[in-house]
Amino acid sequence: MKTRRSERLIDMTRYLLERPHTLISLAFFADRYESAKSSISEDLGILRRTFMIRGTGVLETLPGAGGGVIFTPGISKKEAVEFIDNVKQRLTEPDRILPGGYVYLTDLLAEPSLLRTIGRMIATQYSQSSIDVVMTVATKGIPIAQSVASFLNIPFVIVRRDSKITEGSTISVNYASGSSDRIEKMELSKRSLAEGSRVLVVDDFMKGGGTINGMRSLINEFNAIFVGVTVFAENALIDPEVRDSDVTSIFKVKDIDQENKIINIINGDYLDKTDFSYFE
Repeated sequence: MKTRRSERLIDMTRYLLERPHTLISLAFFADRYESAKSSISEDLGILRRTFMIRGTGVLETLPGAGGGVIFTPGISKKEAVEFIDNVKQRLTEPDRILPGGYVYLTDLLAEPSLLRTIGRMIATQYSQSSIDVVMTVATKGIPIAQSVASFLNIPFVIVRRDSKITEGSTISVNYASGSSDRIEKMELSKRSLAEGSRVLVVDDFMKGGGTINGMRSLINEFNAIFVGVTVFAENALIDPEVRDSDVTSIFKVKDIDQENKIINIINGDYLDKTDFSYFE
């Protein structure tokens, strides 16, 4: 059924946002709305400008018979800085201090709007990288992995520390926990990761780096390729000689004064390691 431009713009926006990093031909949209390709091109021009002005992402046109449009979601540096400043204030709330020097993050990582922004930020960092799958470890990293995977439009896999019969055959590795100096085990279903897959690791908090190193070892066991790792927050006191150079953090916990209920939060290296030029 032929549609009016206003209706086409609404439906095209929804369609593109739900299918990031996917090549969609002009012929598909022309057939979908029973409109001429010239009209569709004009519509896409409106969306391209609007996405850029609003910081939604980049709508790129690929010419040729096999061409079309690809939407790449992202975030501008200005919006990322504003997000980091706002969340940093919430992270310093005194009641977030937990025994053992941990910071309570669960409520923040349960907020859909916050998770969407984290997903966009990490997707922006790796928007020009070839990634096949996002990996995290159960359980608190799962919401972040799901958000990042949705913006990159790729699967995500969950590494577990205990066997689940529903996972079938698994591959496991032993690793040294950076926070407790113990040898622990993690495992992943053999069906979860194909050989040669390019893997991005994400997690909520890195205290000693042991879990991240464990996932990197597990990736090697699958003959897959480790691309990098981004965490929401990390312990700023990790020994630089132990910290993986491929790690990026949005926040760093510099110091926790449990007696006076003071949390010192500083920026991680996310802003320094991310190229925002594609989305500016």
